[in-house]
Amino acid sequence: MALRIALASALFGLVVVGGAIVVGYVALSQQLDARSSAELRGKRDLLLHVLSEIPSPAAIRDNRHRFGDLLIGHDELHLMLIDPAAGTTLAFSETARLSLAALESTPDDANSMLSWTALAGSRLNAIRGMGRVANGQSIRYYISLDRRHDSRLLAGFINATLIGLPLLLIVIALGAWLIARTSLAPLRRFHRLAASIGAQTLSQRVSTAGLPAELVDLANELNAMLERIDTGYRRLQEFSGDLAHEMRTPVATLLGRTQVALSHTRTVADLQQVLEGNVDELERLSRLISDMLFIARADGQENPMQLETIDLGYEASKIADYLSLVAEDRGVSVEVAGTAPVSADRNLVERAITNLVSNAIRHARAGSVIHVSVKCEAERTLLVVTNLGEGIARAHLERVFDRFYRVDSGRARTDGGTGLGLAIVRSIMTAHGGHVTAQSEPGGETIFKLEFPSIPTDAA
Repeated sequence: MALRIALASALFGLVVVGGAIVVGYVALSQQLDARSSAELRGKRDLLLHVLSEIPSPAAIRDNRHRFGDLLIGHDELHLMLIDPAAGTTLAFSETARLSLAALESTPDDANSMLSWTALAGSRLNAIRGMGRVANGQSIRYYISLDRRHDSRLLAGFINATLIGLPLLLIVIALGAWLIARTSLAPLRRFHRLAASIGAQTLSQRVSTAGLPAELVDLANELNAMLERIDTGYRRLQEFSGDLAHEMRTPVATLLGRTQVALSHTRTVADLQQVLEGNVDELERLSRLISDMLFIARADGQENPMQLETIDLGYEASKIADYLSLVAEDRGVSVEVAGTAPVSADRNLVERAITNLVSNAIRHARAGSVIHVSVKCEAERTLLVVTNLGEGIARAHLERVFDRFYRVDSGRARTDGGTGLGLAIVRSIMTAHGGHVTAQSEPGGETIFKLEFPSIPTDAA
């Protein structure tokens, strides 16, 4: 990247410096042209003044020294005077005589300014016109300026820029490379971090100290990404350990029962009892696998949800009727109140409500009533399940939605639970853009809340 920046800077410098050279050349050439024109006009005015003091054309030859004084210190200036009446040359220089034919081929104009290339290859500027001596006779004059020195100056300017331009571009490219390499140095932190990240080093982060402001946001986003990966990896490790633990118990039970049954000769009734026990464990394993697949698909959003507008109160009443026999066996009842529409997947919502109500039935105090209430608030729709029982200690509340977490593991296994019911509820709510919360007081009420985003009234 530093090399590309250096090359791009050199190319950009070439364009800019080249443009500056062109502008400088044009400006210098115009300045030299303006100086030449001003010098010629100044000499013309001085020549006309001297001619006005000469009595006649014949007296010009006797006053040649005065015209020579006009050219002292200006070797590049040349003068020619012609008497148009007699057609004779009164005063001249060799260069002016050589270019006389070119000068006379153009129309007369007292203010005309000419520019041409002489026979020797030098560039000449000239001014010509008519002047008058003291007796009123006209004298034709030609004043030429050899621009050889100006041409050399312009050529020297071009040569100097052609020599200096490559060196200047090298300096620009080298400076741009050094600046880019220095500016890109903070990116080496990201390189070192990426090279050091592994399964055991996910806790590393990019330090934002000394980073340019443009890279601070990138570092923060990278750190946040690493935090999410680290959290997900740790949760996956915990989940793998929990899953192995959960599956180890039924597998060990199945293996033990089978080995014991095969160790001695058994009656048909004994073998049937062993098989019935094995079926129970296999069913538990099947539920465990089914629940894990459900959570994995919900978290990965593999199956797109079939969203539709449903009535939470109606769905809760239907589930309460479905679980009424289970509730009667436990000596509790379920009451549903309220109605509210939500946009959700009907099957997923039914499973979330079923898990909450089933959980409430299992842990409710005999003879109590489980209340399921549905209501709309400002920007959310709530379904609240409340039961009276032993409650959940504060230390357990934060983890009740974790996979395989049980407040009373022995009782949950006896009830045939997998420890995934509430984890499934959380996955379903996350998929719907909502969330689930729990509140509880030991020996008092336990409240679970499903919070759905509200839908517009006209859509409802």
